[in-house]
Amino acid sequence: MIRTASMGRRTVDWRNFAQQMASLARDLLAEQTLDATLEQITGSAVELVEGCDAAGILVLKGNRVSSLAPTDQRVIDSDRLQERLQEGPCFEAARPGNDERVFRIPDLTRPAERWPRYVPRARELGMGSMMGFLLYTREEELGALNMYAYEPGVFTEDSETAGWLLASHAAVAFSSALNDAQLQEAIATRHMIGEAMGILMGRHHITEEQAFEILRTQSQRTNTKLRDVARRVCETGSAER
Repeated sequence: MIRTASMGRRTVDWRNFAQQMASLARDLLAEQTLDATLEQITGSAVELVEGCDAAGILVLKGNRVSSLAPTDQRVIDSDRLQERLQEGPCFEAARPGNDERVFRIPDLTRPAERWPRYVPRARELGMGSMMGFLLYTREEELGALNMYAYEPGVFTEDSETAGWLLASHAAVAFSSALNDAQLQEAIATRHMIGEAMGILMGRHHITEEQAFEILRTQSQRTNTKLRDVARRVCETGSAER
């Protein structure tokens, strides 16, 4: 993927990179689960983006951070640090409504112009440079794809362009896999509720409406999700705890 120009400057072989992106797009669509899709995304970041030693996906809900498919423990440590400090490039990239969609810190050993609390602590984690890319589609913002190098000064403008292209493919695959996972969960939940209703109807000789009302009432009374009440009925034969 990397070529050396006449002046010794390393440049990206964009033709080869485009071929790799096309192959990656097909591979992502072939993944069967959300977790496998995300692991393919972060693994590809390490493989395809020059200088990337580790990668992960940060998802922000309120001020709480989730680390998805990290390739290294230091990615998790960085995410937790940003959550604790409530600042950092990946935290910023994942924040809903943020106009900036790409962040890069070329050298974490230099004085911090932004995120002054995060940068020195990131150096202590062994990070030298980093980039964050918002994962988004027209309909939704999903989180941030984050890439780390253990040495400073590794990520260049070409690295940023390659990372942004990868993030664009990743966002579409992430959104599709997430929708599939939610659909499968909805189907499984509907099936479980139907099975639970059948158990209650047979045991108590009641109608579908009455069986569903038992599930709904127990869900509200115990502040428990309907699917969890249904699961209990399927496992124990009773809606009661």
